[in-house]
Amino acid sequence: MDSNKTSLYVPMVVEQTNRGERAYDIYSRLLKERIVFVCGEIEDHMANLVVAQLLFLEAESPDKKIFMYINSPGGVVTAGMAIYDTMQYIKSPVLTLCLGQACSMGSLLLAAGQKGMRHCLPNSRIMMHQPSGGFQGQATDIQIHAQEILKMKKTINNLYVHHTNQPLQVIEESMERDNFMDPIAAKAFGLVDHITTERIQVTTMNITK
Repeated sequence: MDSNKTSLYVPMVVEQTNRGERAYDIYSRLLKERIVFVCGEIEDHMANLVVAQLLFLEAESPDKKIFMYINSPGGVVTAGMAIYDTMQYIKSPVLTLCLGQACSMGSLLLAAGQKGMRHCLPNSRIMMHQPSGGFQGQATDIQIHAQEILKMKKTINNLYVHHTNQPLQVIEESMERDNFMDPIAAKAFGLVDHITTERIQVTTMNITK
């Protein structure tokens, strides 16, 4: 689907200003409220857009929260790591909220939010698992890629250890196969801090519980 057709499905919002009316697409308007969406498959183009928004919001107000809404089945590990590293790099605290699902790399980004500010909605689901990949070619190249994915698995396991405070052995066992959790299980595991049933107050930058 071309970009012109896709744009037809993005609602526009009209605001009244001193200079007259100003129209925004809905995502640009929400960006003004410091809301960033990580929705759909995590791939390089989407990751670049998210990284750019995070850097912009930090430059605009480094001490204010950024609200990251996640609804993703996961995707490319390196693209997800670009978002993850930027979340840790910027000064602005990042509040994460899962609506729908946060699977694979999506669950790591959810857990990577500021401690005490990691939320999920009551009917969302979270899934964590070990990284997967495929490669074909010469035997030596296949061996190199196998070693790389094992290294990646170790790195991701250690990140989950850091953000959940679970022992490494527990993380390794939990990541062995697709591990789906409801919000209660995700909170008990340490992936989120709150199961949110009321609106997070964006404009006042306070969290409603």
